[in-house]
Amino acid sequence: MNRQYFDSPMTRRRFLTHTSAGLGMAAVASLCASKGGATEVRVPGALGSTHFTPRAKNVIYLFMAGGPSHVDLLDHKPTLTARHGQQMPASVLGSQRVTLLTRNQGHFQAAATPYRFARHGDSGQEMSDLLPHLSTCADDLCILRSIHSEPINHDPAVTFMQTGRGQPGLPCMGSWISYGLGSENQDLPAFIAMISGPMDQPIHSRYYHSGFLPGEHQGTYFQAAGDPVLYLSNPPGIDQNMRGNLIEGINDLNRLRLAHVHDPEIEARIHSFELAFRMQTSVPELLNIQGETQRTLNMYGPEVSAPGSFARNCLLARRLVERGVRFVQLFHRGWDQHGNIVNDLRRQTAATDQPAAALLKDLKNRGLLDDTLVIWGGEFGRTSFGQGNLAGPYGRDHHARCFSYWLAGGGVKKGLTYGATDDYGYNIAENPIHVNDLHATILHCLGIDHQRLTYRFGGRDFRLTDVAGNVVSAILA
Repeated sequence: MNRQYFDSPMTRRRFLTHTSAGLGMAAVASLCASKGGATEVRVPGALGSTHFTPRAKNVIYLFMAGGPSHVDLLDHKPTLTARHGQQMPASVLGSQRVTLLTRNQGHFQAAATPYRFARHGDSGQEMSDLLPHLSTCADDLCILRSIHSEPINHDPAVTFMQTGRGQPGLPCMGSWISYGLGSENQDLPAFIAMISGPMDQPIHSRYYHSGFLPGEHQGTYFQAAGDPVLYLSNPPGIDQNMRGNLIEGINDLNRLRLAHVHDPEIEARIHSFELAFRMQTSVPELLNIQGETQRTLNMYGPEVSAPGSFARNCLLARRLVERGVRFVQLFHRGWDQHGNIVNDLRRQTAATDQPAAALLKDLKNRGLLDDTLVIWGGEFGRTSFGQGNLAGPYGRDHHARCFSYWLAGGGVKKGLTYGATDDYGYNIAENPIHVNDLHATILHCLGIDHQRLTYRFGGRDFRLTDVAGNVVSAILA
């Protein structure tokens, strides 16, 4: 474009001629946005619409509480076998912190895995023989070997993984997603949590709490015994009609108070009471698995018949996302293997490998995996050196410096291994992924810009990724 163009006067005709294309594109963009087209999708949550096209609508988070050992499951390290029993090099150990459990034991001896690794699927994903069922899903998995965190003890580490920071009191990821996107099912909560596994560590309710977000966005805990949700059943002498009238009367009083003080927690309480009443019908139907085929039940394994088992919870997770529940989190305890990792790890994978694989296959068979992001991992990994005497039963200590996760389904590449650790599985060698990066990527799969999903509290804007986080574009489909 020459200088004469800028020097000549701008007439109305000329302005319309040279801007018509831009005006047309703006109109098209507006239409796409308003109809949930290529740029956004309308949602019932606080966002009103996603920031861009989502690849996933729902999330199932299989949280392995205690810290699964990456070097025994997903990150093969032949060097540990070659140097089993030898002192770990000082250059590898560096100056990073270790817990009091091994800090004073007098040695940091490399500990080989007793399990065999093999490559699986067309993608050649390398996995331990402790995962015979999951390995059949290798071509659907995106294995991340370079996750890293900061806390080295369980409570702050779980809090960090759930909320983006190690301090309690903040909303967890499920609550953020419930707040931003809302629920697709008005008869079930947007966020549901279930717990399974041995009673070795507490799973605090604040791990699935809404923090300072409105209370309606906290995770609803489904119990294994009795009423799945507290007070779901009517007490003696109260029928459904009476219960409905009671709730309506209470909410009339709540609405009067809300109009007077404008407290958002009162509005959340109104919604919670109304949802609880509807759940008296929706939850029993959800939990009744009699309509599932025997083939489906067999796929999840024999423990699917036991309420509260990981297998039953995986089946319920599929039924929940099938009904539009936005975020389902399954906590499975028992991965804190300090003393006898050989037997304890085998016990854990025996309980979780088949159900996790069945969940992926079940979602895929029903056409749900493309819209559902499945996440597997814990709060950290385990050390490459042994805890205790390697001549006897030994364990592995906590290790937040590097550990493995896998993702599958909506929004992530299939059959990909991303990131790498050093020869000892002790430090990240390439493509580090911080917890905040993982959270940013999960939100991105749901169509959310992690920097724009915020809530003002205490005089500042908060978000799940705190003041950090970058989307890991290399793993996105």
